[in-house]
Formats: sequence, C-alpha cells, structure tokens
Amino acid sequence: MTANFTKQKTTPLKVSVVMPIYNVEAFVEDAINSVLAQSFSHFELLLINDCSPDNSLAICKRFNDPRIKIIEHEYNQGLAAARNTGIRHATGQYVAFIDSDDMWHSEKLEQHITHLDNAPEVGISFSRSLFMDYQGQKINVYQMPQLSNIQAKDLLCRNPVGNGSAPVIRRETLTDIRYQAFNKSQPHSCYFDENFRQSEDIECWLRIVTTTHWKIEGIPAPLTFYRLNDLGLSADLNKQYASWENMINKAKGYAPELLAQHEEKARAYQLRYIARQAIRNKDGKEAVKYLHLALKTAPEIIQAETGRTLATMAAAYLLKLLPLRFYKLCENLAQRLLGRIQAAKINRDGVSPALLK
Repeated sequence: MTANFTKQKTTPLKVSVVMPIYNVEAFVEDAINSVLAQSFSHFELLLINDCSPDNSLAICKRFNDPRIKIIEHEYNQGLAAARNTGIRHATGQYVAFIDSDDMWHSEKLEQHITHLDNAPEVGISFSRSLFMDYQGQKINVYQMPQLSNIQAKDLLCRNPVGNGSAPVIRRETLTDIRYQAFNKSQPHSCYFDENFRQSEDIECWLRIVTTTHWKIEGIPAPLTFYRLNDLGLSADLNKQYASWENMINKAKGYAPELLAQHEEKARAYQLRYIARQAIRNKDGKEAVKYLHLALKTAPEIIQAETGRTLATMAAAYLLKLLPLRFYKLCENLAQRLLGRIQAAKINRDGVSPALLK
C-alpha cells in the first residue's frame, strides 16, 4: 500500500509590520491592537524592543497572537536602528512601519497592498493622516500632502510622507538602498542611517528618490492616526532642527545638484514646520522666532504657500500675545473650520465617508 502525500504550498508572506518600542507604555497596546484589527490579516508584526526602561515590553508580552514576534536589542540604539532590525528580520514582500504611539485605520494595509500591487513603479506608498491628541482623541484635522507627481525637490521641501507610521515600502526598494555599517560593534545591513536620532525618515525617503528609479505616491484616504505627543522626539525643537541640518549635509554627497538649487527654500520650509511644532507645544516665543528665521531665509514661501504661511504667522503671534485660555478658543474654532474644509476635499477625492471615522 502506497501512501500519497500532497505537498502543500505555503503562501509567501505579504507584509511585515515593523514597530519600534521605547517608553510607550501609555500607547503601545492601542498601537498593537490597531495592527491586529487590520482587514488584511496575512502579516507579521515585529515588535523591536529598544531596551525600553518602562513597562512597554511587559505589555507587548501580554498579546497571544502567532503573528507577533518580539525582538530585543541589547542596548538602546534609537529609532533608525530599531527599524533596521525590523527590516533585517522581515519576511514580507512589503514592509510597513508604525510608531508605537500612533494607530492605523483597519483598512490601512489592505489599501496600500492594492496600491502597490497595481503600481509596480511605486516603491513607497503612503497615506494621508488624521491627527489625534495626546489622549488618543481624533481632532478631525488632517495632514494633506501632495499625493502624486512627487519629485525630489517636493520631498526635500515638504516631506509628503508626513510621519513614520504612514509608509508601506517594497522590499526591493529597501534592498536598493541597503549598505553595510562597519562603524558599529557588529557590521550589519542598514537602510535608515543609524547616525541620525531624528530626520532619519526623510533622509531615507530622499535617498530612495534621488538614487533609485522608484517612485513615491500617496493614497487619499487618511489611514494613519498620528498622535501629537509633546513628550516625543519632536518636542525638542533645537535638536530637531540640528538633525535636519545634518541630513542636508549628508544629502549634499548624493544629490549635490538638488541641494544647490533648493537648499535655502527647503530650509525655510523646515523652519516654518518647526514654528508649527512650537505652536503645538504652546510656545509662542519659539514659534515666532522660527517663523522669522523661515521668512528671512526664503521670503518667497509667502507667495509659494500663502495660506499656510499666513496661518502659521497668525497662530504664532496670537499664541505669543494672547492669554493661553483665549488662544485655545481661537485655535479650537480654527481647527473645526480647517477640519471641515479638509474633509470636504477628501470627499471630493472619492474617499468613502466611512474612512473618515
């Protein structure tokens, strides 16, 4: 009697989700749950514990899901190194990133997979984002970046990807920028530059666009929920700006013509962005300082983006001059108006109203 054995084919994993873990005990459970609740379920979730000193790792270990893998660093190495560790362990065709204080819409992976499957020239797919406050309440204001025809100068000046929880990237795209880090205790493959503790994401995207053939493209649905976290890396504005300048200095090595043409305008946009960060931190003095630096660096940003620049100017001066209680009233009114305008634009782009909830 001969036994017949049928060889079962295993379906290659479609997506690896990489989530760095560090000092996020207040948020990480919600972040993980938002990944596990995805409508597309054929993924692995790689939790990279970067020697978090709080209770984050214990919270991660409570989850009993075979798709979750916890990988631990021997010492704290920073966000770029944690993402690199995740990429090296990833087995999926696509690699998605989510920061552990953010969340995703349940259709996030499904929509990006459809996008990448149907657009083989696109190496980075990203989405619009919806802001949350520190407590995780959606405030119905959106990041509304350029979604198509993105050139290197657009990425340099405005970073349409917006945040580290928005992109889903082809493995081949990451492979095309891989390099070996020999200045570490153990040489290993890098994708994000581990010398950066901030600006590591924009540096990576810029390197992809300027040194490879891959395109970057966004989808209109706000599938990323981005937390405005004053305690995060972005809270230290001076360090953030210094890190951006370091990124510019590095980029001059692989995109000198781009920097020669657009560096000053890009610097002005970055200074304006930091002014908005200061506004979110309710620091009117710093907001006005950085806004003045932006306008001094490249006054033409007023003409190029009149509405956004004037809105930043109004918010900065109101924050500096008004009592905080009155400023917050003005801010709430402005946010409600802006949110309605943005939601209407998203609807006109054909996004289902269900994706705005």
